[in-house]
Amino acid sequence: MNPKIAKADEEVQKLISKKRNKSVEDRRVGSEIFDKQTLETLYKLANQGYINILNGAISTGKEANVLKGVIDDSYVAVKIYRIATSDFKKMQYYIQGDPRFHIRSNNKRKLITSWVNKEFRNLKRALEAGVNVPKPIVALNNVLILEFIGSSDGNPSQTVKNQKPKDVDDFLNKLLLEMKKFINEANLIHGDLSTFNILNHNENPVIIDVSQSVVRDHPIANELLVRDVKNVYGEFKKLGSSYSLDEIVNKLEIDINLD
Repeated sequence: MNPKIAKADEEVQKLISKKRNKSVEDRRVGSEIFDKQTLETLYKLANQGYINILNGAISTGKEANVLKGVIDDSYVAVKIYRIATSDFKKMQYYIQGDPRFHIRSNNKRKLITSWVNKEFRNLKRALEAGVNVPKPIVALNNVLILEFIGSSDGNPSQTVKNQKPKDVDDFLNKLLLEMKKFINEANLIHGDLSTFNILNHNENPVIIDVSQSVVRDHPIANELLVRDVKNVYGEFKKLGSSYSLDEIVNKLEIDINLD
């Protein structure tokens, strides 16, 4: 084995071994996401002082896993995109037409690196517009380190899908204010907004998973905006919201044709 890879593997295994009684799920996640490049990337990030310990999964998905990391006495979220199972056609669909990115290669690793950088830049742009999103810390290859959203003792905040707001209309009203800033001030369209991609953090919404988000002048921006609005209306209606579709559109202060 390449000595550099071997060293990376040794260091990351030290990080992982801090959690000695790993569950079956943790072991499955580990075997799927820790390929050679990821091990080397995590080693570089650890060596640069961005992370000391990896401590279990926050969420798992087809394309990415989010792990809880520890740096000094605080937590971070470590999002690792999986090379083997990512949907590259979908990535190309959302990146093509974005003036910030000029991808002319079908190389999967280069595409994922661009995808991670896209999420980093979208988060930074949303944060600068005052949107309640996790603060991006660093992006390298297929790894993105973010602000940890959760309690001070390391319990991650749950998605709205898993933790229904106590007052649905009040929560939705807060979400619409965040969406309004996301759309009108950050000039971004989320593109996949749903109760799976909104955290309920102490009854306040935090918008996450913005890798597919596009700028407002992107060719598919209007299509994605309509989908986001309809998704939010439908899913919060199921939770008990009294908001009509027209009321949501008015709150967002946008001009769109929903037909």
